[in-house]
Amino acid sequence: MDFNKRINIFIGKNAQGKTNLLEAIFMCATGRSFRTNRDKEIINLNKSQAYIGADIGIGESEKFIEIKLEINKPKRIRINKRELKNQKELYSGLNIVAFSPDDLKLVKGGPQERRSFLDSEISQIKPVYNFNLSRYNKILYQRNNLLKLNKFQSNLEELLEVFDLQLAKIGTDIILERKKYIEELSGIVNTIHKKLTSDNENLNLHYNTNIKILENKLEMEKKYKEDLKNNMSKDIDLGSTELGPHRDDILISINNRDLKTFGSQGQQRTAVLSIKLSEVELIKNQRGHFPVLLLDDVFSELDMERKNYLIKSFKNMQTIITTTDSIDLKGMEGMDKSIFYIENGQISKQY
Repeated sequence: MDFNKRINIFIGKNAQGKTNLLEAIFMCATGRSFRTNRDKEIINLNKSQAYIGADIGIGESEKFIEIKLEINKPKRIRINKRELKNQKELYSGLNIVAFSPDDLKLVKGGPQERRSFLDSEISQIKPVYNFNLSRYNKILYQRNNLLKLNKFQSNLEELLEVFDLQLAKIGTDIILERKKYIEELSGIVNTIHKKLTSDNENLNLHYNTNIKILENKLEMEKKYKEDLKNNMSKDIDLGSTELGPHRDDILISINNRDLKTFGSQGQQRTAVLSIKLSEVELIKNQRGHFPVLLLDDVFSELDMERKNYLIKSFKNMQTIITTTDSIDLKGMEGMDKSIFYIENGQISKQY
């Protein structure tokens, strides 16, 4: 199918395939789903494999992205018919910001949800971050296995120090990138949130890590490694690594009060909208062009004022919207748009 370069609206009842469509687009940009970490869950229950293909145009550049999924086989990704060795090599050039009601977990969920948000967004802007993150997780897994399986080994501390040297180096890179991203995002998010709340609320994001951040990167690595060594006996007792970016979190507050604990459902929803719109601005600033915006059934969750603000925000970018009710189209009169209907996974175009 062909998409409008501006607004694309897909109308259909629940369980007709609207989110599938957004998931396919998101996968072509990132190589993964925004709905699940398990590739086999993306394949239709009645099928043994799935295929996604998309033509992507960024400025003068064009790419043909293909993803093939098969039960009990590794995911295969090709760019312009060339197969990649693994997902980490995927750099589509397509930036995506996705927003759905499930994004409330960014506020209401645990630290893992907020770390996943950070990792996903930074990786889009800096592909090397994803490579570092993959290396870090692999080393962390090996270190934790060593802690669990060799608790009483005489030379355990010497073995751990080998891992600590690598963890400190790569972990420092990850922490500094996360800190920079949160600082840049926070500068945008408060401005947007004030507009959404008639200047009544200040929204702040604070990066929380248990590793001491120093201006000198080499000094920070050294201190990080020292802290891992000092914490080694505790790690051995617990069988896991307690220090590092895998324990990071983002503290989200409104008027200096923790949003998760003290914020109403409406405040939490508005905060997530502010964060998502800030992502759009940050990608525009960093990449020089707007991302593609995916809005999965979010209009029914917003009041008219916030809905109108959102509509004004996406008029200059390619936006793909799913909704169950055409009433959500109010406010888009006269805008460049295409409307489609989805039923049982089949798409028909209205105009």
